[in-house]
Amino acid sequence: MGISFEKLEREANAAPAAGLQGDVEAQLRTIFDPEIPVNIYDLGLIYRVEIDEQTGHVNIDMTLTTPGCPVAQTFPGTVEEEVMKLDRVNTVHVELVWDPPWTMERMTEAAKLQLGML
Repeated sequence: MGISFEKLEREANAAPAAGLQGDVEAQLRTIFDPEIPVNIYDLGLIYRVEIDEQTGHVNIDMTLTTPGCPVAQTFPGTVEEEVMKLDRVNTVHVELVWDPPWTMERMTEAAKLQLGML
C-alpha cells in the first residue's frame, strides 16, 4: 500500500464543515484515544454526528477500537463533557455502538501517517 499524497493533501486542506457542525467536529478532534495518540475523529471512532442547530442538541454515535477497551464505560461521558464546552451546545447524547466494528480502514490518511502506518 503506497502513500496517497493526493488524498492526504485533500484531507488536510478540506474545508471544515460550517456552523455548529464544524465546531463539533473541531472539538472532537481535540479528544484523543487514551491508548493511541490520535484524535477520535481522525481515528474513525465517530460514526455519526447529528445536530439540531435550533435547540443546540447533539447526538453522536461512536465506537471504540475494541469492545474490551478499558474506558468503554467512561469515555462516552468524556466525549459528552468536551462537546458540551461549545457555546451553542445545550445537550449532548453519545451512544456507544459496535456495529459495524471499527477497523483501521476507518482512519484518515493523516492518522495512519501519524502512526507510521504509511
